[in-house]
Parts: sequence; structure tokens; C-alpha cells
Amino acid sequence: MELTNISRFSQNVRIRSFGFTPRGHASRLYTLRNERGTELDVTDYGATVTSFRIADGTGRVRDIVLGFDDVADYAASFRLRAAPYMGATVGRYAGRIAFGEFEWEGGRFRLSRNNNGHCLHGGKKGWSRRIWSLVSLHDGDNPAIRLQHVSPDGDMGFPGKVTVNVTYTLTEQDEFVIEYEATSDADTVVNLTHHSYFNLDGHTGDVRQQQMMVNSTRKLEADEENIPTGRILKLDHCPFDFTSPKNCPEAIDTTFVLDDPSRPAATLFSPESQLQLLVYTDQPGVHIYVGGNCFGLLAGKEKAAYHPHSGICFETQHFPDAPNHPHFPSTVLRKDERYFQKTIYKIQPL
Repeated sequence: MELTNISRFSQNVRIRSFGFTPRGHASRLYTLRNERGTELDVTDYGATVTSFRIADGTGRVRDIVLGFDDVADYAASFRLRAAPYMGATVGRYAGRIAFGEFEWEGGRFRLSRNNNGHCLHGGKKGWSRRIWSLVSLHDGDNPAIRLQHVSPDGDMGFPGKVTVNVTYTLTEQDEFVIEYEATSDADTVVNLTHHSYFNLDGHTGDVRQQQMMVNSTRKLEADEENIPTGRILKLDHCPFDFTSPKNCPEAIDTTFVLDDPSRPAATLFSPESQLQLLVYTDQPGVHIYVGGNCFGLLAGKEKAAYHPHSGICFETQHFPDAPNHPHFPSTVLRKDERYFQKTIYKIQPL
């Protein structure tokens, strides 16, 4: 979709202050609204989605993603022992890279280690903690926002200067579309994802009574620190087999290998709200996460008391630790090539 430069705003786009980071950087909050009245809030801090408000079958408006009230709370969440990455764009590399290093084409790269000696979600100060620049807004039908970040060569140990754009579009069919584009001035690795915690009953609910399906008959085997071993396991008749509907698990932190790209990667259903979430992606995997032990340490937006079952993440991406497993799909971005990824979170009535 063609975007226009900022020149005017209508009822489809609102902009307001979102407070200041601990370093004094001003943050803004952008609200996209479609003709149905559905609203998506995005802040430039971490290119983060803070709210997704939609009417259920009875007309009740529910905010179906978790979040915080201002940028200071988002910044504070990264000081927790296990940061939640609430609604953030994750990069330069989503997931873990074992021991924060990898060898590639005769060189060894040592990365920022922020998770038990491993590199998680791009390191100690990944892209989820940066203020992104506003590139453009589209304020007509299917309102959209494009944000950009420039990551210098050596950022968190990764090679290459990378310029990344993330476009969020709210369609008139209540689809929340994310398109990622990136280029680098040197060969590097890139693996991006989105980290919203969804709850179809509203952000103060409990996902354990909601059901999900996953378009996968295989998952990555991982060790006790959740580092992939390199093996891919079949899921026949095991607790991780979600090829038919099951209640959301008490805890999960697993990468599923997707089977059929024409089908939803994952589906979430709510008997209470009578809504379903369909996740579509062009990526080879979806990492599903429930059970964050950081919840309860910070109050959520609207003074919500979040708990480990407040939401579920569907992180569409390439595989964690792929630079250390040559048989995994490649995450290499060559100099002057273009990285592109698209994910759609579609909400519709059951």
C-alpha cells in the first residue's frame, strides 16, 4: 500500500504524547481507527503495539492485547529479571542465540549476552528498547503507520549497518498487518518478530479457557535453557500437538515448524467473547509463549494486575539459534539484499 507523508490527520489517525523515557526522550502514541471503530495503538518506543480495541459479537469493546499506560512503564519492564517485551518489535535477532556467539564464513561474532549467558531478542538493548523514527502515516481507509530504526555496525555485536522499516496497517476487515523490510551494508543475520500478548476476553482476563490450534506437526527440540538442539520432533499424540483445538496451556515456550503456508499458522478461540484470532505468516515458524514469570511485578495499563496467564504470544519468525544450525532455514541477510516479512493477525467472530 502506498503511504503518504505526514500532512493532515482525520478521524482515522490520532497522535498524542506518551511520556518520556528515563533518558528524557519524548515518545508518541499513534492511534489507527478503521470505519468499524476498531482501534490500534502504536508507540515509537520499540515500534510497540500498546492496545487493540475491538467489539465482540455483543458490541462490547474489548482491548485484546496487554500493555502499559506510558513509555516509562515500558522502559521499566526491561529492568525486570525476565523482561516481557510487551507488544514490541523484536530484533535484530528474535529468540536465543546460544552463548551469544556464532561462526560464519571464517569469522566469529560475539554478541550481547542477556539471558543466562545467551543472546535473547537482540541483546541487552535490542530494537525493542529504541525510539523509532516516524517515516509516514496513511490516514484514509486501512490506516497505517511506518516506523524506522537504523542499527549501526557492531550494534549488540551484530555485523552490518541495518536500516529496518516496520509498517502497521489496520484494515477495514479488522486485520492487524505487520510488514517488515530491512537492508544492510554488510552481510549479517536478521530475524524479526512481534511480541504482543493476546487475550480475546480483554487484557484483564485469563487465556486458559481459550482454545488454540497450530498448523504444525513438528517442533524444535530444545535443551533445559530453551536452546534448540538442532533436532526437529514430530508431535503425534503428544501434549504439544495442537492440530485440533485444545485449551491454552499453563506454560509454553516453544517453536513450532509450520506445515502449510496457505493456512493460518495458529488460531485462538474464545467461548466468552465469541471472537477468534487467525495468525497468517510467510515465516517458517511460530514461537508460542505463555507463562511469563515477570507478571505481577509491574501493574499493567488501567491498573490491571497481570499474571502468568494474562496473555499468549504468537511470535512468527525464523528459528532461534539458526546461525549455529546450518540445516535450519537461513537467516542471513546479504549486503544490499532486501529482507521482507509479513504477518497478519485477523480478528473475526466465531
